[in-house]
Amino acid sequence: MDNMRRNNQQVTAYLVQSDSNSEGTWCCKAKKRKMSWKVLFSPLVSRLSKKESERSFLDNGSMLLEDLIGSCDGKSNPIRCYSAAELTRATNNFDHSCIMENVSPYYQMFRGILDNRTIIIKKYITQEYINKDEARSCAIRDIIISMQMSTHKNALKLLGCCLEFSIPALVHENAAKGVLNNHGSLGTNENQSMLPWKTRLHIAKQLANALTYLHTAFPRPIIHRDLRSTCILLDDDYVPKLSNFSLSITIPPKQSHVEDSVKGTYGYADPNFMATGYITAKSDVYSFGVLLLVFLTRRRAACKNQAGKLEPITEDLKLHLSNVRIQIETIVDPKILENIRGDDQAQQQLQDFLELALSCIQTQTEARPDMIDVAKELVRIENSILPC
Repeated sequence: MDNMRRNNQQVTAYLVQSDSNSEGTWCCKAKKRKMSWKVLFSPLVSRLSKKESERSFLDNGSMLLEDLIGSCDGKSNPIRCYSAAELTRATNNFDHSCIMENVSPYYQMFRGILDNRTIIIKKYITQEYINKDEARSCAIRDIIISMQMSTHKNALKLLGCCLEFSIPALVHENAAKGVLNNHGSLGTNENQSMLPWKTRLHIAKQLANALTYLHTAFPRPIIHRDLRSTCILLDDDYVPKLSNFSLSITIPPKQSHVEDSVKGTYGYADPNFMATGYITAKSDVYSFGVLLLVFLTRRRAACKNQAGKLEPITEDLKLHLSNVRIQIETIVDPKILENIRGDDQAQQQLQDFLELALSCIQTQTEARPDMIDVAKELVRIENSILPC
């Protein structure tokens, strides 16, 4: 913070306090003027000392500011800032009954009520990270990219954040149907609510649009890097909302890839990235292809085989049978086959859907389609237009 204050060639940044409540708004505008920093603290949670809360606010705020400066390109990017007291009240002190489905060992999602509105609060679990700095970095990255993606209808909208906890917490809009489970369905893994085939197809199409936007809408392509079913929430109308950008990474200008430590979820992670540390937009395409297989089969992306070894769904030999009809009958979720029996159009959709999934998970990175082409193909499949 001291270094940032001394730099009089950087960016004006301020936290403006609302007159009517304890919320604030971050703004950053690229101007050559001296650094000004206005901070007004909200009431603190009783269990947090004022000193600890202020220290967290400054540490988190300075890191968030640096990332905002790097991503805003001279434009204003306002987000609301909530107090720890507000989020604690909204969730009855983060009561266990407010926890949504356990979707990750690295964070928890809580439903709460704030200002007569249902919200989702995402809190990172510090002890699951190597150190607090790593956890903070993931949370800040999640805030920044969630903010950038919030204008897309298939991304979970970020309402704001809280910087008073040791690791920033995110505040999102509600998604009434909840999080997809490991099998690409709603409900717990033991008590699933099956999604109809046309709903699964429609969800896949909309998610492809969100990923295409992530890859192409910004000055530098953003790679999600941890795409999986449990990153997807559904609203009341079964519209998917992509979330969790904590591991996302940008591709440098004039580069096709970036090298980084291997991170992601086994079964979904691109084997080429795992082997080399090089990540490209095609790494997301691979993960998306696995997600398509999860939707198609209602199976986990990786399951234990008879020997007790964790085996990715992509290594299932049934996926590579030459007889398409036998291939469909042996791998597709039996509930889908039961519901579409006699529907020739849906049968063709399943076949095309599987072919698209297999093209996304090809071993050779260059052979995989671009995300925009995947999105176009899903539009064609949904509309049941014959391929050219």
